[in-house]
Amino acid sequence: MSAAGAGDALLRVGEPRVALVVVDDIARAYDFGGSHPLRPERVLLTYDNLRALGLTEVPEVFEVPARPATEAEITAVHDPDLVRAIRDIDAGLADPSFGLPFGLGTPDDPIFPDMHGASAAVCGASIVAAELVVSGRAVHAFNPAGGLHHARRREASGFCIYNDPAAAIAAVLRMRPDWRIVYLDVDVHHGDGVQWIFYDEPRVATVSLHQSGRYLYPGTGFENETGSGDAAGTAINVPLPPFTGEGDYLWALDKVLFAVTEAFAPDLIVTQLGADTHHGDPLANLSLTMRAYPHMARMIHDCVHRNVAEGRWVATGGGGYQYDTVVPKIWTIHFAEMAGHPEVVPGQWLEDADPTEVSSPHLHTIEASVERVLEACLPRLSALAA
Repeated sequence: MSAAGAGDALLRVGEPRVALVVVDDIARAYDFGGSHPLRPERVLLTYDNLRALGLTEVPEVFEVPARPATEAEITAVHDPDLVRAIRDIDAGLADPSFGLPFGLGTPDDPIFPDMHGASAAVCGASIVAAELVVSGRAVHAFNPAGGLHHARRREASGFCIYNDPAAAIAAVLRMRPDWRIVYLDVDVHHGDGVQWIFYDEPRVATVSLHQSGRYLYPGTGFENETGSGDAAGTAINVPLPPFTGEGDYLWALDKVLFAVTEAFAPDLIVTQLGADTHHGDPLANLSLTMRAYPHMARMIHDCVHRNVAEGRWVATGGGGYQYDTVVPKIWTIHFAEMAGHPEVVPGQWLEDADPTEVSSPHLHTIEASVERVLEACLPRLSALAA
């Protein structure tokens, strides 16, 4: 039996091994306001979809309530000055303008009530997901409220106040300092915050496929960003041209994900499952259709059971601004695959535009980019694994 097949058997014997971390109240609280594109409803609608399709009732799945991250867990990846500024603004001890040097009070990250409480809760939910997997209570765990990957050590950025994927990774390294971790980011925007936080950490390999920073925020994520010091070779970036379609995208994901995980032999994978690669997303210009996402989910799942120790997988949500239509469906597709029940996804969810009508071919450009980054990084990843 292949490693992928063995993992499927593990998840389909009826044992509860797939965790859904639930933060209903905090999903409502992390809200920049009604005119902001990041809408909390997308998480709540994901929960609704999972329950309506019976995914929370299958024997393989169990729900776990979240808890807030502690200040120590947050400052493992953020400057204490950032946390202090957020707390002081929340408490009315500092003028909102005090937040500007920390990226707060901007159009992307406007100030809202109890920023620290809401952001700490999202961080805590991803840390709970990580704890479940590290402890062996779950093989896979999903926090759809998470994926706030742009927050930097000292700065809120790109709708993200605290960086929950980074906090979860830091928590894993605290629990298991001997482990290697792969972070995979399929958001349309470069996973810059996670990359920079672990840019000199040789135990963490960050992989990001995204619309090129030449055309899209945050303006980073190029092939020559490969890590520093002892971590040289651990940052793997595939910048994609605008209007890249699902055939080219899935080819690149398959090529890079399997090569990186085979070379680095991770003990755990953390995935940020941004849903803004869809052709209709209002903030970006990649061109996947709904039919791409079951293939993407299956590819990641197969890789987890083939190349990641004991199939350990922590997943978060991420970007996506068709909040009441596309995003909850894409996250439901991913969770259905994680749970071993992709058949529950309604066929009508996959009805979409003809891929050739919404995308442009870029395979030769993408092949060259993938070849360059793998040539630069794979030898180093193999050496670190050895």
